[in-house]
Amino acid sequence: MIVVPDWLDRLAAQAARISVPPVLRPPTGRGREAAVLMLFGEGPLGPDVLLIQRSARGRRHAGQPAFPGGGVDPGDDGPVGAALREAAEETGLDPAGVTVLSALPELYVSHSDNRVTPVIGWWHAPCAVHAASPDEVDSVERAPVSELVDPANRFTLRHPGGFVGPAFQVRGMLVWGFTAMLLDRVLSEGGLDRPWDQDRVQEMPPDVLDLAARG
Repeated sequence: MIVVPDWLDRLAAQAARISVPPVLRPPTGRGREAAVLMLFGEGPLGPDVLLIQRSARGRRHAGQPAFPGGGVDPGDDGPVGAALREAAEETGLDPAGVTVLSALPELYVSHSDNRVTPVIGWWHAPCAVHAASPDEVDSVERAPVSELVDPANRFTLRHPGGFVGPAFQVRGMLVWGFTAMLLDRVLSEGGLDRPWDQDRVQEMPPDVLDLAARG
């Protein structure tokens, strides 16, 4: 019998009811169907979540930390199938070790014109993971939730173009943008977050800005 942690059970149960901020609501008739896998497991430091760092050579979202995922292909079993397939391709994950719990409502990423369905999973049988697709992924990390919610690792990031949003500094990665907004909401809904100083504002680092400007 697979046992899912209580906090993750609660999060999964209310996932479909999470309200979508106006900036992330998909526009009618636009956007490619896509999915990401929000995979939680139990690591040496307690609960963790699987993150990838996209290749700095990529055309879109170059160098950005993200959840494994991508577009929904015709042969996929919808967003769930796409999220598991992409995670396997990008990290070497064995989908047989994942229990899919629920999915959040579709969220719109205007930069890439994707309608993204976040799929929440429990890693009941963890396996070794790595950058299985070097052209797409530079590194793979199991980011401990304890580090993500540490107030010392949280701040508000400001982009010269006007974007202001939550950010995390974890495992050598600056997590920002769509991924950080989603993490922020899920950690809050799961009752895992800790109070942090939202008035602590940092400017976008020049190297991250250069990568983001690629497209």
